[in-house]
Parts: sequence; C-alpha cells; structure tokens
Amino acid sequence: MSVDYIRYDLLTQDALRGVIRTVLTDVAVKGLPGEHHFFITFDTRTDGVRMSARLRASYPDEMTIVLQHQFWDLAVGEDDFDVGLAFNGIPERLHIPFKAVKAFMDPSVQFGLQFTVDAEATRETSADLTRGAPAAATKPSGERPLLAKQAPTGKLPRPPSKKESTAQATAAKTPPPASGSEESTADVVRLDRFRKK
Repeated sequence: MSVDYIRYDLLTQDALRGVIRTVLTDVAVKGLPGEHHFFITFDTRTDGVRMSARLRASYPDEMTIVLQHQFWDLAVGEDDFDVGLAFNGIPERLHIPFKAVKAFMDPSVQFGLQFTVDAEATRETSADLTRGAPAAATKPSGERPLLAKQAPTGKLPRPPSKKESTAQATAAKTPPPASGSEESTADVVRLDRFRKK
C-alpha cells in the first residue's frame, strides 16, 4: 500500500471547514436566512479554544452549541470565530478555532459535516482544563446541546421565562433521529469513508 504524502484527508477537512467559515461569515453580515440554524460541536480541549472556567468545567471534552435566535457579536476570522451566547441567562463569549470543530449541522435542510480533530491539537492537560474552575462544577448527566439564539448586535438577550427554559431544555435533550429511520435523511459527509484502511 502506498503512502499518502499529500494527505488528501487533511486537505479535504480544511476545504470542508472552509464551507463553515463561508456560511458563518455570511451570517455575521446578513443574519440567518429563513429557517436555517446550526448545531456546532467542538472539542473544548483544542489549543486556542477560549471559554469561561465555568463552561470548561461543565464541558471538559466537547460542547455543542446551537446558533438560532439569540447570539450576538459573531466575528469570523480566517482560522477561528467568536460568538456571544447566554447559558442559563449568563452571557458568555466563546472563541473557537475551526480546527476544533468536530461536527456542523443545519437541521433545517438536513445538511451535516463531521470532522476528525487532530489529537496533537488537544494537548492541554486535565489540570489546565480545570484550573480556576469551581470545585462543585460538574457536567449534568445526559445533557445535550446548549441552545444559543441570535439577538441584535450589541444587545444581551433577556433571561428566558420558566416556560421558555423548559422548552429549551426539552429541545436540548432531544437527540437527532437515529440513522436508518424515515426522518433521518441528513446528508452527512464522513471523511473516514474516503480513507484507505
């Protein structure tokens, strides 16, 4: 078997991450069109990820955010993006390198991408991850994606009412349809499929 010195797998991942960059850049300028919204899963251990100690303690390995109605100050660079979100009514700012993104999905059109995150990019130790974190902070079991919604630039979203919080928690705990079900028609690109074993 010949050796892939060109590393087509890495080039393909970079190209597909460029799709995410292009989409987020457009959303930063024009806002979300129609019913489009995004589930973005990223590895919180990747070098360059910046988030509060509170969130890092709750999500030491990976985190999924949903950009839909209340997010603000989305800024997209060549290699990363920043976004303001509210978690349990507390405003936070996340800095996420594109190399940390593990999955991107737009459920409104059943489109998705999955990536392999480079193990060398996740060099932080568990001590680094928990430094400065409250001792009692733990990840709630079974917790699903955090809901983040779009808000006008420069304005923080109001804390959700109890009814809204319950609806968001229910939505956050609803897993996507299992593959093979009639509802699951997502066009998910898995790069492992193209690699020689």
